[in-house]
Amino acid sequence: MYPDDAGFCPVDGNQLTSATLAPAASDQVDARLGKLVCGRYEVRRVIADGGMGRVYEALDTADRKNTALKILHPDVAVDPIAVERFRREFAVSAQLPHEHIVEVLDFQPTEDGSYVLAMEFLYGEELRNTLKRERVLPPERVIRMLSQLALGLDAAHARKLVHRDLKPDNVFLCQTRDGDIVKILDFGSVKDKAETAKKLTVIGTTIGSPYYMAPEQAQGLETLDHRADVWALAAICYECVTSKVPFGGNTGPAILVAILSQEPSPPSAAGGGQKYAVSPGLDEVMVRAFKKNPAARIPSAGALADAVGNAYGLEGSHREWAKTAEVVLGTQIASRASRTEHAPAGASGAGARRAGMAGSVELGDPFAQAPGSGLQMAPALGQPISDSDYERVLPKRTGGVLVVAVVAGVLLSAGVVLLLVLL
Repeated sequence: MYPDDAGFCPVDGNQLTSATLAPAASDQVDARLGKLVCGRYEVRRVIADGGMGRVYEALDTADRKNTALKILHPDVAVDPIAVERFRREFAVSAQLPHEHIVEVLDFQPTEDGSYVLAMEFLYGEELRNTLKRERVLPPERVIRMLSQLALGLDAAHARKLVHRDLKPDNVFLCQTRDGDIVKILDFGSVKDKAETAKKLTVIGTTIGSPYYMAPEQAQGLETLDHRADVWALAAICYECVTSKVPFGGNTGPAILVAILSQEPSPPSAAGGGQKYAVSPGLDEVMVRAFKKNPAARIPSAGALADAVGNAYGLEGSHREWAKTAEVVLGTQIASRASRTEHAPAGASGAGARRAGMAGSVELGDPFAQAPGSGLQMAPALGQPISDSDYERVLPKRTGGVLVVAVVAGVLLSAGVVLLLVLL
């Protein structure tokens, strides 16, 4: 409420104290408030409550900085599997020092018989709260967010770690002047695909949030790998642009049946009438991202972020977009959309691409013909197509040109004869 350098209240003249350093008030409902945990962390306030534990804001009296403390609920703290998962969340997160993954600092038993995980304190809000308020997000914000999530996830996947519980609740947005800085939360459900990893999940057990589960995860298959996170990331993207989850249902089993047996509505249709237009190019991206067979799915989080950016006409890759200011991305998207709208009617091929037509990555070959048609295969999917490429794949219509030339010659001869007769 006051400038950082303010020493006294301008209204009553009382001396101002940093909220971080001010003594915390005790609370009869929660005995931890105002107390020192593990001889180091002064608990200041409750931030959130979850099924596993409660999250507090605390002051680290050793480092003199704000810290987030996640402390297990008493009934969870007596479950050895839950405690081991909590311990592994610390161990796994400690292996992933990444700017887009929340930093973990400490893990200890508490004096009251529970366990505490200390993490960096983040200023901002979970994506879930943002969506509750905004319903949908502009494409530039979605693309920047996906790009940062892809960087963090691909780093985890490189270590054979699958998050398994990606959802808006576990995506934290720290707002800055240039846009969100994204942090991935909660690696407590992580699946370690390394051969030496300790297994905590019984085969056939389903872990994760139903709305964002891949089919192989819904079935509890042991073959689950990083492509389950790609599916979840696509589901988050879908919800951000349409305000709807791709697979709905009133119960957990109904949602899982939809995931296993249905296809979602195209996002351009599901997001119709929303505040921000959904690019039709995103439809094909979601088709590929929601393939039931992981082998046919978009192979990585980075590839998904690239495909979404390309669907909105952006050039480059997610590594660049993750650091580009939202306003710049928005300008680029609007510019490409404007060029598309002003492209000549019926434009196709290289001319339409030069006019700025933002298209999706096509699964089928647009030049495919029946055998013997004389057409050659188009260039590899996702590669730019030059004018020479179009010349190579389009058939030569030499017969038609010859007929036109003959007809023109006859008419010209007749005209010359008629002119001589008149003279």
